Amino acid sequence: MFQILRDSSSSRFQVSEFILMGFPGIHSWQHWLSLPLALLYVLALIANILIVTFIYQEASLHQPMYHFLGILAIVDMGLATTIMPKILAILWFNAKAISFNECFAQMYAIHCFVAMESDIFVCMAIDRYVAIRRPLRYSSIVTESFVVKATVIMAFRNFVAPMSVPVLAAQRNYCSRNQINHCFCPNPGVTSLACDDRKIDSINQLFLAWAVMGSDLGLIIVSYALILPSVLRLNSPKAASQTLSTCTSHLILIFFFYTVIIVMPITHSAKMTVPVILLLLNVPHNVIPPALNPMVYALKNKELKEGFYLCSGWMPKEPKKGENSSHLYYFKTRLSDFLSDLVS
Repeated sequence: MFQILRDSSSSRFQVSEFILMGFPGIHSWQHWLSLPLALLYVLALIANILIVTFIYQEASLHQPMYHFLGILAIVDMGLATTIMPKILAILWFNAKAISFNECFAQMYAIHCFVAMESDIFVCMAIDRYVAIRRPLRYSSIVTESFVVKATVIMAFRNFVAPMSVPVLAAQRNYCSRNQINHCFCPNPGVTSLACDDRKIDSINQLFLAWAVMGSDLGLIIVSYALILPSVLRLNSPKAASQTLSTCTSHLILIFFFYTVIIVMPITHSAKMTVPVILLLLNVPHNVIPPALNPMVYALKNKELKEGFYLCSGWMPKEPKKGENSSHLYYFKTRLSDFLSDLVS
C-alpha cells in the first residue's frame, strides 16, 4: 500500500494504491445498489450493441444522423465500461483497492468519454437546428463528409485535451491518506488526498470544464434558442408539437448530463462538503444515459425502428393469397405495434 522512498535528507512514504470507499454514509446497505446498477449496465451494453448492429447492417440507415447515433452508442459503452466493472467488484467482492496507474488511467478514460459525449450532444443539436431552420439545405450541409470531419475533430480534441488531468494529478505527492470517498477515481477526490499544493490541478480542471463543457453547453443553448422561434412560427399546432417532441427528450438528457458535471467541480473547488445525493447521482449519471440514449435518440426514429424489425425478422408481411399464415401475420402485427408504442 505504501512504498518507502528515500532521498539524501529524509525518508517519506509514497502511496502506491488507493482504496475506493464506495458510497460514503450508506455503507451498510450499498450492496443493495448492485442489482439495479448491474441491470442498467447490461441494458446499456445490449441496447447500444443492437443500435450499432442495426445502423451498420441496414443500408437504409447509412445516413449522417444515424452515424452520429452509432458513435454515441460506442462512446456510451466505453463510458459505462470504464467505471461499472470496478463498482460492481466493490459492491460484490469488496475489491476496494485500485492501483496508482489504474486509477489515473480510469480518470483519463472518464474525461475522454464524457467530453466525447458532450460533443456528440452538440452535433445532434446542430443537426436539429439545420433540420428545422434550414430543411431545404439539410442534405447539402449534414453530409457524410461533415460526419467524418466532426468525428475526427471530436476524437482529437477529446483524447488530447484531457491528458493534462491525470498527468498533473499523478505528479502530486500522495504521502499519507489513500482512501477515496467514492467508487471510482474522480480528479477532485483523488487530488484532495495529496500532501502538496493542488491549486494547479483545480485551475486546470475548472479551465477544461468551462473550455470543453462550457463551450459545448453554450452552443447547445444557442442552437435551441434559434430553433424555438421557428417552431413557434409554425401555423399548425400539431406540426409544432411534433417538432418539439424531437427535441424534448434530447433536452431532458442534456440537463441530467450537465447538472452533475457542473455542480461537482464547483463544490470541490469551493471546498464544500459534497452531498451524498450528488455522489449517488454521479454513478447513475455515467450509466443511465448509456442505457436510455438508444431509446431516447434512436428507437423514436421510424427508420431505425423499421431497421430493428427487419434485422430481427419481425417486420410483419401480409401473407399471400391462399397461404394459411393469418394467425402468424396477426401476431407479428400486434407485436410490432406494441414495440412501436413502447419505444415511442
